[in-house]
Amino acid sequence: MAGNVTQTVRSDARYNREHILEAAREVFAAEGLTAPMREVARRAGVGPATLYRHFPTKELLATEAFGDQMRACETIVAEGLADPDPWQGFCTVIEKICELHARDRGFTAAFTANFPHAADFAGRRERTLRSAAKLARRAQKSGQLRPDFVLDDLVLVLTAHGGIHATSPATRAAASRRFAALVIQAFRASPTHTPLPVGRV
Repeated sequence: MAGNVTQTVRSDARYNREHILEAAREVFAAEGLTAPMREVARRAGVGPATLYRHFPTKELLATEAFGDQMRACETIVAEGLADPDPWQGFCTVIEKICELHARDRGFTAAFTANFPHAADFAGRRERTLRSAAKLARRAQKSGQLRPDFVLDDLVLVLTAHGGIHATSPATRAAASRRFAALVIQAFRASPTHTPLPVGRV
């Protein structure tokens, strides 16, 4: 009997944890990391005590909630590095990361935030940035990326992209594509006048 009760408690705990993470992704994606924890609890259908029992801080909640997005970010940069054309690989990274951030505003904030107690998340971010820097050096060596580009410029792009606000996901995605195209043209060593994507729908 005691074993059944323990199993039920553990099952309930897993259920609550999964719902909290799902709610956190939805809330942070829509409102960013400034969204209050009580809104996450409300969306998950749990009390604040249950939320804080699983995730004592917003930092821990955010880093776990956006684990999938971090893995996607790592994959995007790895794909860029694997491209035999370093400039095309660099452009792919800009486009796909902007697309990822357009879908999840909270991830933009999580990626650029300073999380001193989330060593794994911070370490993965630093490795991703180092890989991006390696790709940028290749693109500069090819003569297609402007020579004065520095890695902080990429962080600045991510921060600026987080400021895109729109009335619908489709409008935000369209604005993000135009933003990415503008960034790519600004980073090109010899700017071209390629037509920009439509910025609204």
